[in-house]
Amino acid sequence: MTRIVVTGAAGFIGSNIIKGLNARGLSDIIAVDDLTQGDKFRNIADLQISDYVDADVFYDEYASSSYGQVEAVFHEGACSDTMESNGKYMMQNNFATSLQLYHACQKRGARLLYASSAATYGGSDTFREEPAFEHPLNVYGYSKLLFDQRMRRECGLQFERALAGKTMQVVGFRYFNVYGPREQHKARMASVAFHQFNQFKLDGKVKLFDAYGGYAAGSQMRDFVFIDDVVAVNLWFFDHPGISGIFNLGTGRAQPFNDVASSVVNAMRQLEGQPALSLPELVELGLLQYIAFPDALRGKYQCYTQADLSALRATGCKHNFADVQTGVASYVAWMLQHNPKT
Repeated sequence: MTRIVVTGAAGFIGSNIIKGLNARGLSDIIAVDDLTQGDKFRNIADLQISDYVDADVFYDEYASSSYGQVEAVFHEGACSDTMESNGKYMMQNNFATSLQLYHACQKRGARLLYASSAATYGGSDTFREEPAFEHPLNVYGYSKLLFDQRMRRECGLQFERALAGKTMQVVGFRYFNVYGPREQHKARMASVAFHQFNQFKLDGKVKLFDAYGGYAAGSQMRDFVFIDDVVAVNLWFFDHPGISGIFNLGTGRAQPFNDVASSVVNAMRQLEGQPALSLPELVELGLLQYIAFPDALRGKYQCYTQADLSALRATGCKHNFADVQTGVASYVAWMLQHNPKT
């Protein structure tokens, strides 16, 4: 039986990867996480795993040859709070621990598929996997970039297939703005769609940032990617062990925050038998409101992101990504099912 490790297993992306593996009939899965935040258990309670190991002990034990023969490690465990200012904590969690895991995987013959981030690009206006465009705006983005840089050195200058046959597969995914089921524990770091769903459910309206960075109110643009697509691409690389590299994982399509808000409100309205409304109508009726851009985010905020998918497509991965309207409608239906009216 194929044995797989998923770190950050009770987190957003990790739990969805386990769900995707289970759908393939794979259940010999070692789930690694820190359940100090106990309600995260809900993300794995309906999933099939073979063992659970606390993150505080796993990395050292795995490096010392525990846990038998592992085929692959999906490394989603990290501090993902972009507002975290403790650089020492961030670098230990996101760089040092990941490097320890990489060396253990190479030693033990396990493939490593890990979470990088679009935050590595920071203030850039080009989102291609090249050093010239990597300008992180916070220590979170830097921690992810430093590990990517280390993988480039460890695995060869060009990375992709550079040391074919000499190293196990290593793939880094630069996640863009991921949204979807099983992110409820992330609090302030949960997606815009999650927060807007709860705002509308509670107050009957959603809020977006006003004009900032040369963009009109709600017009800042991000590459919003649905969690099902993230899982599908992870599993595509799992099926292609000969391909290594650092790859953007977004849709390749930037959409404004206004699209997310409109999609959330209209999905909720339509599920209640009400007609969809245009953006001007939503604003006119007060269902969508704009708030002042917070000072705490000035100079640290990406107003525009759009994944360049050239490298991903060059591997032969032809996955078709959902747009915001399609993904958000699916997500809203899931949230209404799991958060019934009181």
